[in-house]
Amino acid sequence: MSNKAITREYYINKLGFKQYGNTDYDGYLMLEKDHIQIHFFEFKALDLKENYGQVYIRTNSIDQLYQSLLDNNVPIHPNGKLHTKPWGQKEFALLDTDNNLLTFGEAV
Repeated sequence: MSNKAITREYYINKLGFKQYGNTDYDGYLMLEKDHIQIHFFEFKALDLKENYGQVYIRTNSIDQLYQSLLDNNVPIHPNGKLHTKPWGQKEFALLDTDNNLLTFGEAV
C-alpha cells in the first residue's frame, strides 16, 4: 500500500473489511472479512502505474458479493466482469486504490 489511510478507507468502507487487532502499527495494516485476512506493508514510493500486486480470494457467495459491490458503486475491472471461466470458476476482478488486482472466485 502506498497510503495506509486511503487503503484502510477503501477496504473498510467499500469492500466491507474490518480492522484486525487492537493495535495500530505504523506502516502496517491488518484487515479481515469473513475468514479472510489481508496484511499490508506501507511502501510510500510505490509506483501505481508499475504495481502488479494481485490476490485471489475464494468465496462461497460470489453472486451476492458481486451485487453488493455494484450496489456500493465499487468499480469492477473492465476486463473482470462476473463470468464463468473454462476452468470451472465463476470470477470477477477489481483494482484497489494501489492497483492491486483482486480476483474473487467460486467453484461452479
